[in-house]
Amino acid sequence: MTEKAISVAELSDLHALFGDFDENINIIQKEYKVSIYSRDGLIKIKGEETAVDKASEVMELLKGMLAKGEQITDQNVRYAISMANDGEGKELDSLSNACICVSHTGKPIKPKTVGQSKYCESIKKNTITFGVGPAGTGKTYLAVALAVRAFKNHEVQRIILTRPAVEAGEKLGFLPGDLQNKVDPYLRPLYDALFDMMGSEMFQRNMERGVIEVAPLAYMRGRTLDDSFIILDEAQNTTPEQMKMFLTRLGFNSKMVITGDVTQIDLPDSKRSGLVEATRILKNIDGIAINRFSEKDVVRHRLVQDIVKAYENYRNNSKG
Repeated sequence: MTEKAISVAELSDLHALFGDFDENINIIQKEYKVSIYSRDGLIKIKGEETAVDKASEVMELLKGMLAKGEQITDQNVRYAISMANDGEGKELDSLSNACICVSHTGKPIKPKTVGQSKYCESIKKNTITFGVGPAGTGKTYLAVALAVRAFKNHEVQRIILTRPAVEAGEKLGFLPGDLQNKVDPYLRPLYDALFDMMGSEMFQRNMERGVIEVAPLAYMRGRTLDDSFIILDEAQNTTPEQMKMFLTRLGFNSKMVITGDVTQIDLPDSKRSGLVEATRILKNIDGIAINRFSEKDVVRHRLVQDIVKAYENYRNNSKG
């Protein structure tokens, strides 16, 4: 048995690290089978030497997050544990604390994981960025936030958001209304992200002015998109022909972000995914970045992370 002590500058920091009813500490204690308690302004960790070292590393990572102004939640604790367990704890130092933009309710929007931080930097530095990974990793939301920032800073004149209208077990023809009513359910996640950033009134005003466009991918054919921030969402459901068509719409002073999850392809079995093919063909071209997210980057309910990981393990075992 061994014991380590970690100093804490302020009493408020101690409470933030422990969490309400010690919920944060309980997660760490359960993970490493250690005892953690506070005494004389110190956090003391007691247990087997290897476990104490890991628990201490996690506490130091959480202190670093706290120093950057992050609120310590059970999600942050689990993320710090996963990074420490994989030997990637030092990468958390590179996690940017820069705010991308502020939502219409005043909430600061910024990357929450190292993977998200690298993704945002890639979008800033490259003309075309692919974000490939599981649900809940913030691929689309962060891209929309960066698009809104670029638009507000007058770096681009338009925001264009698009998705392929591929049925996920449902048929468009059975939906009521005209074509716009039929495709709106596919585009709803994009509308929701823009509402969050801008508020419904500003969003509607910009839609009416034509400077924000949310449309199915088929509407992009034959166009050249200059001075625009263009996001293709759910790109795993494009065919290779559609992906090539979309990529060649790129105009001057524009950025493209292509997001998708290759484990959720809804195309018929006979068709290849344009996203899978594009990431293979374009991986060595300057100005094009390919970012891959893992289950560690999931920022939804912790069960989403567990579900993604369970499915990934199942697929790997099935291949074996």
